[in-house]
Amino acid sequence: MKYIEEENKKIIMTDFDSFNIEEILECGQCFRFEKIEHMHYIIIANSKVLNIKQTKDKVEFYPCTIDEFEKIWINYFDLNTDYNKIKEQLKNDDIVKRAIEYAEGIRILNQEPFECLISFIISQNNRIPMIKQVIKNISEKYGVKCDEYYLFPTIEQLKKATQEELKLCKTGFRDKYILDAIENLENGNINLQNLYNISSLSAKEELLKIKGVGTKVADCVLLFSLKKNDVFPTDVWVKRVMEYFYFDEKDTPIKQIHSFAKEKWGHLAGYAQQYLFYYARSEKIGTK
Repeated sequence: MKYIEEENKKIIMTDFDSFNIEEILECGQCFRFEKIEHMHYIIIANSKVLNIKQTKDKVEFYPCTIDEFEKIWINYFDLNTDYNKIKEQLKNDDIVKRAIEYAEGIRILNQEPFECLISFIISQNNRIPMIKQVIKNISEKYGVKCDEYYLFPTIEQLKKATQEELKLCKTGFRDKYILDAIENLENGNINLQNLYNISSLSAKEELLKIKGVGTKVADCVLLFSLKKNDVFPTDVWVKRVMEYFYFDEKDTPIKQIHSFAKEKWGHLAGYAQQYLFYYARSEKIGTK
């Protein structure tokens, strides 16, 4: 990977691999983005509003300085991780190999943990367009405006919310779960920053203390914001693709799927999950 800064606060990245902005953003791991046109997106993250425009041989990030790119976006897009090495290790499985070849440009984002936690609480039993709308509603009510968009609120900003106000943001039954998460974080019962330094199992046990946070939500937070790449979030699409390819199309308990993934992919299970998820949802595998 190479990158330079142009005079108009634009970073140009070249000589990159394993980077496709559509596959990265459309693989279910984040919700605060807007598609402008093919391979051109706006992302609202890390208290910034960032345009990303990708062509065959370059990616443009703007407005963005070298300092911002190195301090914020290299980590956010996981650009220091060698995905070619990861893919080679995973390709000994023919199914995952097929999924990787379908979407070789996926990367796992390193998101801000609080926003990721609230976002995946909102995601429960919800469609992606509605998840995005609810997060937008909450940001517009409690967050700070940045350009034409609103940043996701901090804990300090969102703790002012009442259950009635959250309902008006269309959170539905999830309002009480959001408030419980904030209470657990405010009273020190859970410290999200501490979760980076403990095992995935211990970190999951902490997240499960929050009302309404089950295994799937906890695993998503662990994988997409806390660098726990050994977890295997299993939603309806992942369950279908696993049953279709690995369990003779039989209904299989989530615990059994998790045990299988842990044994088969170990510390790379989260990467396998992302390739399989994108492949399964795009091709509607297991729905016929």
